[in-house]
Amino acid sequence: PVFGDMKNNRGFKRFLLRGLPKVSLEVGWLSLAHNLLKKAAVDAKKQRAKREHAA
Repeated sequence: PVFGDMKNNRGFKRFLLRGLPKVSLEVGWLSLAHNLLKKAAVDAKKQRAKREHAA
């Protein structure tokens, strides 16, 4: 699901850099971005639930 999300939802079709070290770095950046977006979504959901519970 992660690679499908990167390809379909994020528009990642091919690597921009060449060579194994550079591609590894690019995969790392993609993974970091994916995880940060997941964390932001979880935090936003918690904030909404907190506001709804307080109201």
